[in-house]
Amino acid sequence: MDKLLAAKKRLGRQLLGVVINDVPEQLMADAMNPVKAYLERHDIKIFAILPRTAIMRSVSVEALVHHLNAELLHNPGRIDQIMVEEISIGAMNANSALKYFNQAHNMVVVTGGDRFDIQMAALESSTQCLVLTGRLSPRADVLARAHDLEVPILSVDLDTLTTVEFIEQAFDQVRLHEPIKVECIGHLMAQHFETERMMAALGLTPAMTA
Repeated sequence: MDKLLAAKKRLGRQLLGVVINDVPEQLMADAMNPVKAYLERHDIKIFAILPRTAIMRSVSVEALVHHLNAELLHNPGRIDQIMVEEISIGAMNANSALKYFNQAHNMVVVTGGDRFDIQMAALESSTQCLVLTGRLSPRADVLARAHDLEVPILSVDLDTLTTVEFIEQAFDQVRLHEPIKVECIGHLMAQHFETERMMAALGLTPAMTA
């Protein structure tokens, strides 16, 4: 709210209104109502409050290939449409890894190229992409299982910690051009954006914009 009040003070009438996005679902109703009322009292129009969605915060496998300068060992195609939402690190034994992986959703798993047990455990969970460090090739049975499940495998010439840091940077620089994100934005705007209020603030009517 402080940033919005500062923007209002600096821009005055030039600030037509604001959109608040990435709001956690549990805060969408009760917690945001007093925020909206407070800002409206300070003559800051709220055109939309958009909830946080996993899709909008996700990263495509294609983007990971670019950020990691990775080699695609298995490419099921459509890597621009395969989205990952979480990072998991495979550095434990296979049994512990499987329990750990089962708690995540649509994840990219980073593990050593020689950890065949972890690689197979990852492929039995909600893994959307497997990243192998140390530029080591997986075994034939891992490749075969990845082929069956259409899970891309990336190989990088980096250690695990550096790889994770690069992936986190990719999450911080999410792009919005992927078709699935464009569709998600359209859905969010249709559900939450007050188009008529913005048009009124602009001095427009539906007939004028037809």
